Amino acid sequence: MTPGRAAEWVAAHALSTSDVDCATTVMLKILDGKCKMSPVDKIVMEFLYDAVKHRSGQRFGEEFHSLIATARQASSEALKSHIYEKRVLAETAISRPVMKAFKAMIRQEGLFAGLPEEDEEA
Repeated sequence: MTPGRAAEWVAAHALSTSDVDCATTVMLKILDGKCKMSPVDKIVMEFLYDAVKHRSGQRFGEEFHSLIATARQASSEALKSHIYEKRVLAETAISRPVMKAFKAMIRQEGLFAGLPEEDEEA
């Protein structure tokens, strides 16, 4: 998987604003250190996020994208705590069935095609 392949995948799939919110939430979970995905899956999700971060979600927009950009540049315990709080709020705003449907869709639609499968989830 490369950033270009992720961008091509996004261009070929009509992602909803809710899907952008889901990708943003997963990125927050990766950044706060609570994500249980494999290292390869984390990279794929980072590439997916990078391909959609210019879009506003249904609930989350520039505030979240700016926070993620800051956290990717430098991390501190205070910043990780702030990200954790934002991630918990994001997960509360998105229902579990919506997040599960998003994860199933990106797998079914081939975002992870050709990569080793992992049983762990974000």
